[in-house]
Amino acid sequence: MPFKPAPIKKAAKKEPAKKEKAPEPAPAPAPEPAPEPAPAEPAPVEAEAAPVEVEAAPAEAAAPPAEEPKPPTPPPADAEAAEAAPEEPKPPSPPPPPPKEPTSAPVDLFVEDKNDSSVTIIWSQPENIGLSGLDGYTIETCKDGTEDWKAVNEELQKACRYVIKNQTAGDRLKIRVVALNAGGRSPPVTLPEAVVVKEVTDRPKVRLPRFLRQRYVAHVGNKINLTIPFTGKPKPVVTWTKNGQPLDPKRVNIRSTEKDSILFIRASERDDSGVYEMCVKVEDFEDKAQIILQIVQLPGPPAAVKIVDSWGFNVALEWVVPKDNGNTEITGYMIQKADKKTGEWFTVLEHYHRLNATISDLIMGNTYKFRVFSENKCGISESAAVTKNEVKILKTGIDYKPPEYKEHDFTEAPKFTTPLANRSTTVGYSTKLLCSVRGFPKPKIQWMKNQMIIGDDPKFRQICTQGICSLEIRKPGSFDGGVYSCRAKNDHGETTVSCKLEVKQPVHPEEKK
Repeated sequence: MPFKPAPIKKAAKKEPAKKEKAPEPAPAPAPEPAPEPAPAEPAPVEAEAAPVEVEAAPAEAAAPPAEEPKPPTPPPADAEAAEAAPEEPKPPSPPPPPPKEPTSAPVDLFVEDKNDSSVTIIWSQPENIGLSGLDGYTIETCKDGTEDWKAVNEELQKACRYVIKNQTAGDRLKIRVVALNAGGRSPPVTLPEAVVVKEVTDRPKVRLPRFLRQRYVAHVGNKINLTIPFTGKPKPVVTWTKNGQPLDPKRVNIRSTEKDSILFIRASERDDSGVYEMCVKVEDFEDKAQIILQIVQLPGPPAAVKIVDSWGFNVALEWVVPKDNGNTEITGYMIQKADKKTGEWFTVLEHYHRLNATISDLIMGNTYKFRVFSENKCGISESAAVTKNEVKILKTGIDYKPPEYKEHDFTEAPKFTTPLANRSTTVGYSTKLLCSVRGFPKPKIQWMKNQMIIGDDPKFRQICTQGICSLEIRKPGSFDGGVYSCRAKNDHGETTVSCKLEVKQPVHPEEKK
């Protein structure tokens, strides 16, 4: 039986492999490593016993495969893990959610506006909204005297303003507003009184702009576009008249809105001037405003201009006011002249207000003609009135007569302007006496000593130049002292001035000792 050992050896090799595979599933379910050794111990014991028995009975080699269902042994590890699990702390359970509550009632409900078919209301959000928030509002109405409240908005209103439309004029409505959120309806806020569906009457008033309160002036051909605002409820009825008559729709266009009225003229003409009256009316109330429109243009030339007179180098002109003043007052005239030789016009007067003028500084021997333009707010007339006749400045003899002037009387009696002054001198030292005098004719001067006329004494030198009189005493002696006088005399009078001269003896050094 040489072939029997082969299967024994194979069985011995396979058996341990199968036995070792049995403990592999144990670690997977076990959360903790401690319980693993317990199930692993029996496996090696069986593995060791298996080869011993294989030699005795080869039939037993099939027994180990029968024991393979033992891998379910790990359940003891799960049981131990289950016993250990309650030891872990459990998380706290969440608190129950707070109960959902509605908001408080909206506040400050009142009517903002109303007309014949709608009512506009506004309100403020509730003071207490809560954790559930605010989803929107429901507006409910019912007729006065009933409690049949019906919502007028299909979807929740987010804003705090709502227009209740499609109402019948004259109905009396009770109105309330309810706030909604997850907690339900809030207490309603109701208008204290029922609302009558009717337009609020506001007296009409024309707000005339400041620049239209005075005369409005425009040039011919200009576009007129005036906007006049007004107020009033319901929409006022606006009517216009010109000088008390209806407007001509071919000339004037009127466009009115709820707030203003526009007067429009595409190209103005002088016939458009006049008093325009605007009237706004609401029921039995009305208000009026007037606009004075003045369309102006350049004036025509003066009616006639003529030469009235000419003398010397001057010409006098006269003219008549123009027949067409351009629908405004004439502010002045412009006069021009032209010499027949050159034919060129030169302006001599501008913005002149009178109907006559004198043209001066004309050149002798020249022939002149003149023309006059009229002027208003728009400017100077396009044409001018020209004199029919011409005027020639004649050459005439000129006698010069010098003006006569009355000669001024310069005559004056003598008068000393600087008197003589007392003096003292020393023997042997020359001295001078000075004074000044005026008078016309030139006065005659005489010098005197002790009331005696000095005359032509060579000891004295007398000089009188341009009113300055001087008397020089040459080397005076002790006997030359005294009272000296100067006398001035002419046909209108005489005057005298005097002074005292003192002549001292010289002091010698020996006499001092």
